[in-house]
Amino acid sequence: MNAFRFDDWDNAPVTPSQPRITPPTFSASAQTMSDDPSAPRPAPVNPMDKRVINGQADINQLAPFRYPWAWEFFLNANRNHWTPLEISMAQDVHDYHHRLTPAERHVFENVLAYLTTSDILAMRNIGLAVMEKMSAPELQIYQARQVYEEAMHTWAYQHCIESIGLDQQEIYNRYRVVPEIHGKIVLANQRLERVMRSDFDLRNRDNLHEFALSYLFFAGIFEGCWFYNGFSPIFALQRRGLMKGAAEQLQYIMRDEVMHCAFGIRVVHQLLQEENLQLDPHRLRELWDEAEAAETDYAGYILREPILGYSATLHVDQFRFIANRRARQLGLDEPFPGAQNMLPWLDEQANLRKEKNFFETRVTEYQTGGALNWD
Repeated sequence: MNAFRFDDWDNAPVTPSQPRITPPTFSASAQTMSDDPSAPRPAPVNPMDKRVINGQADINQLAPFRYPWAWEFFLNANRNHWTPLEISMAQDVHDYHHRLTPAERHVFENVLAYLTTSDILAMRNIGLAVMEKMSAPELQIYQARQVYEEAMHTWAYQHCIESIGLDQQEIYNRYRVVPEIHGKIVLANQRLERVMRSDFDLRNRDNLHEFALSYLFFAGIFEGCWFYNGFSPIFALQRRGLMKGAAEQLQYIMRDEVMHCAFGIRVVHQLLQEENLQLDPHRLRELWDEAEAAETDYAGYILREPILGYSATLHVDQFRFIANRRARQLGLDEPFPGAQNMLPWLDEQANLRKEKNFFETRVTEYQTGGALNWD
């Protein structure tokens, strides 16, 4: 067994091993059993009949697996289990009220304001727009875990807000009244609403292309770039010994998001291969350009005054570098050629080993995903 690092998922390209198959015609009879005892019984499930979308196998039968890697994601996500209450926020209360500058409080509050809404949006995307369209249960099971994790991330932000004593109504409404935060949410909602329609037929090739672009946006950009890069202002405070409890919450969240991104990219690869689908390069360029513009506006607002060791320019440059990484993982051209890694310490945040007795009350060692082993 080799030690598993979360950046193994974060950096490595994903190439599905399954051969390309002609898309089958979906048959409801493959999914249901007639009440008539004399009716023919459904045939046993053949795993090669499973597909990401529009599969013929029984959606209620987990095994045999067509996508064993999806089950491994589920198992590893459960080994990485944590809850916000396991992390003390006592020092953060003192830091926020007595050590942070006004510019640093502005950064901290607005990062939280963006994240509180974003994780609920991510939860809705997986639970309402993606999971119910998957036709292989091993894919759905990991996504069910992902829905739970997005809810837990929202709990973590709420725990930070409550612990520090911030005005909840004011913080939670910033995404509605601050244009630079609102812009990112609007862009994500547009991608979500396009594929949530009840009449969205994925047997239509144009709709299937739209779904693939939407899933790519949420996995590769929303979670893979905006979330991954979005925690870095708090990590910059942590590196100076400030807001360490909140930063530790974000470290656990970042580990989850690395898995969400890696899983989503793998599903997109699989979908494109199975359906012999080519993504429109002009639509892809639009995705990257919209995401960069929204991130630039956001960075300009939250870092309108640079804090020690961190600035809006640095934040946007790092977004471009991470975007290139996601594009390579997707087998696409880099959208921002030449972008440099401005925060070489950022990847470390997904791999720090966590072993502690929280609040000095636990008598057993607690380990999360950074200590996982991987075959």
